Amino acid sequence: MILTKGITKSYGSLQVLKGIDFQVDKGDIVSIFGASGAGKTTFLQILGTLDDPDEGDIFYDKQNVRELKEKQLSRFRNRHIGFVFQFHHLLPEFTALENVCIPAFIAGFSRREAEQQAMELLNDLNLADRIHHKPAELSGGEQQRVAVARALINKPEVLLADEPSGNLDSKNKKELHELLLRIHDEKEQTIVIVTHDKDLSVIAHRKFLMKDGKLYND
Repeated sequence: MILTKGITKSYGSLQVLKGIDFQVDKGDIVSIFGASGAGKTTFLQILGTLDDPDEGDIFYDKQNVRELKEKQLSRFRNRHIGFVFQFHHLLPEFTALENVCIPAFIAGFSRREAEQQAMELLNDLNLADRIHHKPAELSGGEQQRVAVARALINKPEVLLADEPSGNLDSKNKKELHELLLRIHDEKEQTIVIVTHDKDLSVIAHRKFLMKDGKLYND
């Protein structure tokens, strides 16, 4: 479903990624493990079309997304890719429900459609009683579940998670790991996780180690 060929990235004289070939099949859970500064987040941002590589190609279902123009790429990203970050990036002035609805509004769904889908997701993630709360009124675990709901609202082909449990305590980490597995099992969701948390990396079907700008099958 996802294929990269020869991905490189440098910042000045520092080469962060050194020709990465990578493949994800539909329904996979894939983890990319490695020390801080190994290039994991850079690669995930390139995989999610948030950043451009210096060289290389990225294919989603045989479509080379590097050939898309800026507006086409934004539309593709909104429709096909869901993101969960370590720092959930919820908008503080909006409620949980409103935060989850934002990608659906961008995709052109009506308020009624967006809110109905957001309500279903929040209810499924045990947040039905928190929908009108703003991020500051939610716990860290609740905020991250809202972020997961936001990532899923447009039914993306792939969920990209960048250190999703990195800012959580042990109890909430365990609950997030279980949630990601449940989402995969119930929705057959393809998931790529970047992490330095070994407990999270072990839930993956396939594991990769990123070291010195290269990716190794673990």
